[in-house]
Amino acid sequence: DSADVWNLNPNDIGIMGSSAGGHLASTIATHSNPELRPNFQILFYPVITMDKSYTHRGSHDNLLGKDASAELELEYSNEKQVTKDTPRAFIVYSDDDKKLTIRLISGAVIYAVGMGLTLFGHVSLPVELGVLIVAYIILGWDVVWQAVKNITRGQIFDEHFLMSLSTIGAFAIGEYPEAVAVMLFYQVGEFFQSLAVKRSRKSISDLMDIRPDSATVRRNGELVVVAPETVSIGELIVVKPGEKIPLDGIVTEGESMLDTRALTGESVPRSIRKGEEALSGCVNQSGVLTIKVTKSFGESTVTKIIDLVENASSRKAPTENFITTFARYYTPIVVGMAAILAIIPPVILGGGWSEWLRRGFVFLIVSCPCALVISIPLTFFGGIGAASKRGVLVKGSNYLEALNKVSVVVFDKTGTLTKGVFKVVDITVEFGFTKEQVLEYAAQAESYSNHPIAKSIQEAFGKTIDQSVLSGYEEISGHGIRVLIGGKRVLAGNSKLMDSEKVSYAACQSAGTKVYIAVDGRYAGCIVIADEVKDDSQNAIASLKKIGVEKTVMLTGDDEKIGKAVAEQLGLDEYYAQLLPDQKVEKLEYLDQHKTKGSKLAFVGDGINDAPVLARADVGIAMGGLGSDAAIEAADVVLMTDEPSKLVDAIDVAKATKRIVMQNIIIALGIKSVFLILGALGIAGMWEAVFGDVGVTIIAVLNAMRILKK
Repeated sequence: DSADVWNLNPNDIGIMGSSAGGHLASTIATHSNPELRPNFQILFYPVITMDKSYTHRGSHDNLLGKDASAELELEYSNEKQVTKDTPRAFIVYSDDDKKLTIRLISGAVIYAVGMGLTLFGHVSLPVELGVLIVAYIILGWDVVWQAVKNITRGQIFDEHFLMSLSTIGAFAIGEYPEAVAVMLFYQVGEFFQSLAVKRSRKSISDLMDIRPDSATVRRNGELVVVAPETVSIGELIVVKPGEKIPLDGIVTEGESMLDTRALTGESVPRSIRKGEEALSGCVNQSGVLTIKVTKSFGESTVTKIIDLVENASSRKAPTENFITTFARYYTPIVVGMAAILAIIPPVILGGGWSEWLRRGFVFLIVSCPCALVISIPLTFFGGIGAASKRGVLVKGSNYLEALNKVSVVVFDKTGTLTKGVFKVVDITVEFGFTKEQVLEYAAQAESYSNHPIAKSIQEAFGKTIDQSVLSGYEEISGHGIRVLIGGKRVLAGNSKLMDSEKVSYAACQSAGTKVYIAVDGRYAGCIVIADEVKDDSQNAIASLKKIGVEKTVMLTGDDEKIGKAVAEQLGLDEYYAQLLPDQKVEKLEYLDQHKTKGSKLAFVGDGINDAPVLARADVGIAMGGLGSDAAIEAADVVLMTDEPSKLVDAIDVAKATKRIVMQNIIIALGIKSVFLILGALGIAGMWEAVFGDVGVTIIAVLNAMRILKK
């Protein structure tokens, strides 16, 4: 349960959860190659809980079997009491990293010895050259070999080819120390760049460390620890304090507080009790929960979210595609320019081959496009990770880049800007009646109804209703209710009911659904019920304006008066009411045609009724996607909570990502252009070329990593 490192190279050390570890151990122990098995050591550490430790020894014994277990060196630590100081994670380095570190140090030492002999030992040229060649082979053999392999595959123009050609060429013209230095610093730069990339990916994997490793299932009266994939719908799982909820389900026993940070980005715990839905990926903080599984592991919230983020890198942003295309043509062009620089001037001038060849090789080193090819995708990947940290899932870097250009944001009303729940917002009364009396009459009259309006009135009344005082209950279709309450004839319904019963009343002008109340033929008052606006909506609209969104629009199927009231309350630029689903698409297309040229239109909806509009918009954004299959499927961006302000966070991250991408493009091309010119003029040598390539790459990668702090 403490694992987040998955280096899948040979001889690596990997850490995983107990259940996955058991499966791996079983696979290793029964591997068909006997020589492979002794190379593995399986270490079982305890699962960390709030106050105690335990390890699923029985589960692993069952998986491995006695004979298989005997073939493995198994170390259990369940006898050790785990405290708050026990480390939750282990730093793991691959053998490849260790070997490369040793190789770089060895090569650097031999290079230093060679330089020392050259400067102070006054040794002969063959001795100096021999030492430097040994250093070069240690440092750069893999680069040269990779270049050769790529050439045989038809992949000629890459950084391996550029480095191999320029350093071997430097040896050819007598620049021995410089040739080794270029390879040394190139390898050191690549090593630190690789560590930076791994660190950024690990940061993102930490954010998405919500995949559960095991599930505790109640089977035949016993608790059995199994892999989440093996749990069936309808089975009961038990989640103890400190454990992740492994599968979606309904709580059947217990109540607790859930840490939903990994899913929603919200730090405030959410309470959960019997009958409520529990989503996989949340961490149980206090009580023990028994949950009836409603979705298989493959269909659970946690699996869908992880797949969403992991697959996001496959959808490239236009800038990424441009850089890839740019590098494809740029590299052959600069190789050609380096060849022209090295050959044409000495042919025309009739000599100076060594100097012009040196300039050509400097040109090659500087021209390597690593800084762009590595840092741009890394920035977008980091931006997607930073957005997920805030509870915003972006399905691809193309959508992240598109958010930068959003000029029009179109909102659905119900469930997006409003809570989607009916609530009593106003009560007007006639002389001789109080608000409490009117509300009580309405609640009693509506006590037999399950309609959302009736429920909202009963909820506002908030007291137990004595139905024994009711008689003669009659529901009049399309009008309302007629009933006797304590001998009084009460009418509760719309204006049509008042008209048909010849009750004189004052029409209510408030926006919302009106329920008129009359007692013994006399008008008593009006109850106004409306969908309550979310607390966050007004701030979200104002913030969108501040960050450059030109127009905010609301589409709703509600009547004109309600639409106007909500639009005015929130400060929206436009609204369109009484729309059917197909009319919403028509309005969206109209808005799309009249937006600023080159900009994007985003639609924000609940992802269920709004699927056609989500699909039609440049960027479809589903609100409250937590647990909503339709939202995750239909949208390009999923806001994991019901807060419209999450859209502001998404655009904020998108703009920060774009800024860093543009900074890296300017830094890389700017510095490289300067050094290319200096190299062509003979001012910059091999040492400057190393900075022009490796130095710029490291600067760009470190700059790209800033997005993770967003």
